[in-house]
Amino acid sequence: MEDPSSALRFRSPDPDATRDAAAALGRALGAQGLVLSLVGELGAGKTAFVKGLALGLGLEGVSVASPTFVIASEYETPAGPRLVHVDLYRVESVQALEEAGFLDMLEPGAVVAVEWADRFPEALPRDRLELRIEREAGGEGPRRFEAQAAGARAKEVLESWREELERVVGLE
Repeated sequence: MEDPSSALRFRSPDPDATRDAAAALGRALGAQGLVLSLVGELGAGKTAFVKGLALGLGLEGVSVASPTFVIASEYETPAGPRLVHVDLYRVESVQALEEAGFLDMLEPGAVVAVEWADRFPEALPRDRLELRIEREAGGEGPRRFEAQAAGARAKEVLESWREELERVVGLE
């Protein structure tokens, strides 16, 4: 049976709510960082989520875009962890990912948001926050989010995020 304290489910009615939920996670992360495994079909909202995450980490006015063709983009935050945005959509193998310097990106204190993380889950550290994003019927509009903590640090962050979400955007 799933430990309820290591999982979180919520619904986002629109892109603004998705941004706010992601910003709440950014604020909950603190300076220690964490790997975030982002999974969802094309257009589910993974990049939009990372844009909100960047806001929560203090990156106002920074253009965050999907790093599909460059594999990863890095951003220094004003006072906290470095944000590394990784996209595995076009990566062919774990070896190619490692050759691109992925292991270096996982340094302690970094927030590493990995889109299409389900392509190579074996390349990710055990302690991570897994986030599934699903579009509701019709594809446009509301999204369903399911977060699962895998590890002690991820569980700690999930609890802080839950508190922040309840305070800022409310939960279903």
